[in-house]
Amino acid sequence: MPHKGLFTQGAVILFESSPSLDALEAALSDFEIGARRDASGEWTMSGPSLLLPYRPDAKGAVAVDVVSRPWPDHMGDPKDESTLFGAWSMGHFGPGSFPGGLRRAVENCWHWEHGPAVAERHTSFARVRPRYAFGAGPDDPVIPAENDPLAELLFSTAVSRAVLNTPGALCYFNPNGEMLHCAEAIDRGLVEHHKSGAVPQDLWCNVRMVRLSDHEPWMLMDTVGMDQLDRIDQEAIFTDAYDPSQVAGFLRSTADYLLQRGPVIKNGDTASGPGDIDWQARNFSEPIYLPPRDVMRWVPLDGVEPPGALVGYTPTVH
Repeated sequence: MPHKGLFTQGAVILFESSPSLDALEAALSDFEIGARRDASGEWTMSGPSLLLPYRPDAKGAVAVDVVSRPWPDHMGDPKDESTLFGAWSMGHFGPGSFPGGLRRAVENCWHWEHGPAVAERHTSFARVRPRYAFGAGPDDPVIPAENDPLAELLFSTAVSRAVLNTPGALCYFNPNGEMLHCAEAIDRGLVEHHKSGAVPQDLWCNVRMVRLSDHEPWMLMDTVGMDQLDRIDQEAIFTDAYDPSQVAGFLRSTADYLLQRGPVIKNGDTASGPGDIDWQARNFSEPIYLPPRDVMRWVPLDGVEPPGALVGYTPTVH
């Protein structure tokens, strides 16, 4: 799992034109504004920002800051752009973000036809980042032991939705789950959660599909971003014999099951899956598709042997 450092979650609103802090504050009128802060000496750490109290018992707040430049998708060269690289590696762009995340979100935006074109219009962005231990002493924990990642995500998503009401706002970008959303999609997800209690993982975690050209006819489908909820991502490798929509549903339902039950699926366990056959789970410390993370890879037990390169890594034990 990615290390959650200063910020435990991270969301981004892409803007066509850079908003003022006053405009952001007006959009966030339903929230308490605890403080306004000037930009830090380095934009990578913080632009001008608002602090919204969250979990005051743990000195928590959600920082909303404005960066008047495009999203730095390459995340900096450690030699020539050490400040940008350092800020990224410390989690200032999201604890699970990785170089190329916006590009991959655009390439895998199957759920929103107009998303790629909308995102390409952005010139600036606002970050929504929950953090604890504001003003804490040296012995206070950076993250409280009883923190609830789902509550953090719901609160920061509600904040993000309000920021989308700011003039010039284009769309929501979750760099940890490499997802783009319009405001209406966030509304639907939050309403459904409040009605049924279902975790709206599809607001935060993408499902992607790529054809593995070096291993025809095998394809990969995976989730990305489940670490935001302290769960492992899912992968499936399969051939054209399977309906991709069924594979996607299988990965989503497995992720939901793990959210409810915890890490109860072990390396080598099987489950009934697409094609009405058993699929076997295998845990790996390296994914097939970026970003780097632990994954649970599902393989259909249909007698067709996958290429060794897809199943030959040393499994990790969870």
